[in-house]
Amino acid sequence: MNFESPKWGRGALDVTVVDEDAQRRRRRNVIIALAVVAIVVLLLAMMMLRGGSSKKAGPAAKAGTSQQDLPSVSVVVPGRQQVVRTISATGSIAARHDLPVGVTGEGGQVVRVLVDRGQWVRAGQTLAVIERSVQSQQAQQLAAQIEVARADARLAQSNLERAQALVSRGFISKADLDQKRATRDAAAARVRVAQATLGETRARIGRLDIRAPASGLVLDRTVEVGQVVGPGSGALFRIADGGQMELRAKLAQQDLERLSVGVPATVIPVGSTRTYQGQIWQISPIIDPQNRQGEARIAVPYTLELRPGGFATAQITAGSVDAPLLPDSAVLNDDNGSYVYLVLPDNKIQRRNVKVGSVTDKGVAIAEGLAGNERVVLSAGAFVNPGDKVRPKLAVTPR
Repeated sequence: MNFESPKWGRGALDVTVVDEDAQRRRRRNVIIALAVVAIVVLLLAMMMLRGGSSKKAGPAAKAGTSQQDLPSVSVVVPGRQQVVRTISATGSIAARHDLPVGVTGEGGQVVRVLVDRGQWVRAGQTLAVIERSVQSQQAQQLAAQIEVARADARLAQSNLERAQALVSRGFISKADLDQKRATRDAAAARVRVAQATLGETRARIGRLDIRAPASGLVLDRTVEVGQVVGPGSGALFRIADGGQMELRAKLAQQDLERLSVGVPATVIPVGSTRTYQGQIWQISPIIDPQNRQGEARIAVPYTLELRPGGFATAQITAGSVDAPLLPDSAVLNDDNGSYVYLVLPDNKIQRRNVKVGSVTDKGVAIAEGLAGNERVVLSAGAFVNPGDKVRPKLAVTPR
């Protein structure tokens, strides 16, 4: 029998047990390592996915935020249309032909005034009468002298006829006959002189009456009964020839170049809503060197609202032009002139200098600087600057 076999058996068993424990530990370590690796891989994958999504969402979020922050402006595309070119002017009302009436004769004391301001008179009508008693006595004296001269002429004619009857008988010489004929002719001449003198006196008496040189409206009267007047007294009456009135409109030099005689105009008295139609009948050939303005004279009918000395405005039609028409709020001004703000295709603001044409109730016509297809900032021009990016919003303006 072999007594050492049990001891060998126990040792073999211990070795076997030890090997199994080592294997279990190795398997556990491997599992832990694999778990750690899996966790690390998962974390890396999550980080990569999160980073990619943040890269994609970042620009979009940023773009969305910046788009909301852009200012919104209203824009209008004006196009082109026929714009009536209207020129505005101001001036005073006056008689078209203001006729001063004064003393045409030697004058004297006024005994009667027959008309007053605001009355209509006809050509040749007596306006005032001057005392004429002295002149009337002179006329009567001259009339008497004519009768004396005529009596002398009749006597001279009778003497001549008797002398002609006696000359054939030899009682009167031809020299005496010629003398009597000369006496007869001198007497006839004296009659004509007396008649001419009387006619002159009567003409002077007629000139004592102050008469209207033309039909029209009496604008002013500066004479009263009892007043002594003469050639140096100045105008006693002022008459508007035919009652025709005019507006003497003051215009800039460049505006006068656009006008011509016959152009229609609408006249509005200050403080009134009524309008009166007239037309230009004369354009000043000179420009005032002080204010660089000229005068357009617009003929208008006489009414109580269009009295001489009053003030009025005029809207003068000077043709039409094909141009863009913008609201007043779209056109800005500074030291460099008029300008507008445009929105370019990339939605950036650009300044565009323009030349303003006529200004009407519908808006401002742009003579130069716009084609009509641009997007023009309508009313936010004071809150944007060139180069700013905006969100344009198309507005509809009435035509």
